[in-house]
Amino acid sequence: MMPTMTRQAALAVLLILALAQNIAAVNIKNMGWGTFYDPKGEFCGDYDCYKILGFNYEDYIDSPRGPPMKEITKNYRALSREWHPDKNQARGADEIFVKIAKAYEVMTNDEKRAEYDYLRDRPDEYFYRYGSNMIWKYAPQSNVFGVVVLLLTLFSMLSWYVQLNHWQQIADAIIKAAVEDLGPQNGGSSESIEIRSKAMKIWEEERDIRLQMMNFGTNGNKETRKQKKEKTNKQARKQQQNEELRPIITKLVNEIDDFGGGYRKPEWKDLFAVRFVQFPYYATKNGLWMVNYFIRRQRGLPYTDEELEYRTIAAIGHVAWDAASEEDQEEMKKRKLWIPENLEAWEEHLETRHLSAGDMKKYNRWKKKQGTKME
Repeated sequence: MMPTMTRQAALAVLLILALAQNIAAVNIKNMGWGTFYDPKGEFCGDYDCYKILGFNYEDYIDSPRGPPMKEITKNYRALSREWHPDKNQARGADEIFVKIAKAYEVMTNDEKRAEYDYLRDRPDEYFYRYGSNMIWKYAPQSNVFGVVVLLLTLFSMLSWYVQLNHWQQIADAIIKAAVEDLGPQNGGSSESIEIRSKAMKIWEEERDIRLQMMNFGTNGNKETRKQKKEKTNKQARKQQQNEELRPIITKLVNEIDDFGGGYRKPEWKDLFAVRFVQFPYYATKNGLWMVNYFIRRQRGLPYTDEELEYRTIAAIGHVAWDAASEEDQEEMKKRKLWIPENLEAWEEHLETRHLSAGDMKKYNRWKKKQGTKME
């Protein structure tokens, strides 16, 4: 029985000690320290520094210096002896002691206490000086380098896609014009006509190979081929031919990396990140060139070949310049297209140079009669 009684007595003692510890625990909110707007903890936090040290602010409103320094020190020493963690084992005593020390620091500093008294009824002024973590909360600081790398990667991917899309638009237009055998009047171009011509040669070679194999399989029965050929009308044969030409034309077009006018397949130099890095160099280079250009113009010196190209591109645009042949580019520089009359004459030349001799005569007669450019 003794061991059992001993264990029960020990448990009872532990229970009493636990209850005593809970009773000894102090809740700082029950200290009667009042409240104060100090979310940043510049003074005594949420509590009144005066009441922490046993004073009442209202009792010293008429006194410019507030409680005497001697009384502040006396109250602080009494409270610190009571709540020092080495002497008071109650839970929460250490927190109370920290608040008492902070209040003593504020109350014994004339400048700090004057500011404290001034901000007592001015929370807006407190917010202006110190801000408020109750309203604003800063997000974790982002890695600037990582953000820059991410943005450069995204913009580079976008620039690659845009450049590829520009090339694909021209490629699709050329494929359509070449497959449908469209002329210049119907949306065709010199590129589409040339592509179709190359595709026709390839198609004819493949057709001849197929016919040879068919002749070998039918012992050269030409009459059979002729009968089969007559069964299909001309329009159907044309449509079938176009469909057979389509994969050949598509392959030929996909082999073209640059259509001119900026419509080319994307390269590494088209990436936004590369352009971003190169921008200072080219900006400086172009700036110096422009300065030199204006100096030469002021001196009345003749145009250099580079300056002629610059003035011409400014007049017709980069796309038209890149799309023109080398012969046309040289001719445009000679004609000084930045002069409006010369530009109009050049545009008329481009419209009429593909006309037949008969159409040209009609155009000249119409122009002579109307005195204006044909619409």
